[in-house]
Amino acid sequence: MEEVMGLVNLANEVDELQALTEARCSASVPFGGRYRFIDFALSGLVNSGIKSVAVFTRHKYRSLIDHLGNGAAWDLDRKNGGLFILPPPINPNGVLPEGDMAFFAEHMDYFLRGPEPHVFVCGSRIIGSIDVRPALLFHKNTAADVTVLYKEWGNEAKRAAKYRALAADKDGRIVHMDSEPGFIGGTKASLEMYLIRKEWLLKTIGHGMQENRSDFVRDGIIANLEQARVYGFPYIGYAAMVRTVEDYYAESMNLLAPDVWEALFVEGERIYTKVKDEPPALYREGADVTNSLVANGCVIEGTVENSILFSGVKVGKGAHIKNSILLQHCEVGEDAYVECVIADKVARIGAGRTLAGREDFPLLVAKRATV
Repeated sequence: MEEVMGLVNLANEVDELQALTEARCSASVPFGGRYRFIDFALSGLVNSGIKSVAVFTRHKYRSLIDHLGNGAAWDLDRKNGGLFILPPPINPNGVLPEGDMAFFAEHMDYFLRGPEPHVFVCGSRIIGSIDVRPALLFHKNTAADVTVLYKEWGNEAKRAAKYRALAADKDGRIVHMDSEPGFIGGTKASLEMYLIRKEWLLKTIGHGMQENRSDFVRDGIIANLEQARVYGFPYIGYAAMVRTVEDYYAESMNLLAPDVWEALFVEGERIYTKVKDEPPALYREGADVTNSLVANGCVIEGTVENSILFSGVKVGKGAHIKNSILLQHCEVGEDAYVECVIADKVARIGAGRTLAGREDFPLLVAKRATV
């Protein structure tokens, strides 16, 4: 799709995942047994035919850079276009600016160098296989300055509480959008995905910097709803936002439902990620695994039910893993019992130990922790 350039904007993503983001930004948090959050955003852009993608980084992005590399896993290692990992702007005092408006201004060259007339801006918190092409057709047909992708939640108001609500007239033009996430009214929840006419984007960035504005969505889009042509486009398909540890646990567990797994990984376009060569999972005598996702490289001697095991996890003889998420290379000792637990990479749970959280309040074990 030669008409659109992509931007994964991490500048405003707040760390709400506790220990999961202690040493990494949220975009590189592992999810679904083998992926990272950012894989879903990048895969959606690439599957839509977008060949130039930038990533605004803000902090703790070492693991993100390691994961993205030169973009080859997403076919973004190109001579023309490709993947651009853009560092945060630093003021003379060595302090990061508030908000993301300064990020847009700092990296204006990225927008100017490409011939594409439109820019698709998204974050990394939406789990889904988003096709930008239908939204682009709508965007062009309405001659919109901005098109906001949203999802109708209907009676799922509780699940939608972490989103930004919006309201549109009968023609789809947005007449109201909440300045902060909270979903305090209506049934339309923004997916924080925006198709923007580049000319309008550059003009808005210039005005925002002149007026010392900080937040692009609040000060650039919402503040201009009456003057600009801002439309909403309904996205139909699987989409889930992860903001908190509770969200992470709930949306991970949802993957164990066949209809959710099929909607995300079978019916939609392929989700790409950095591939790591691992041997097949090994199930030793006495292993009992039910309704679980088990990645390559795992060695299982105990019982695993309703759980997600990332690559290289080891489950000792007699151990019981239930309703839990174990990230890469975790080890669970013999006869241990683990329920409703999220264990970060290389965590070790000793033999005979019992760890138990609740479905609405999972227990989080930090990276490299020994319990």
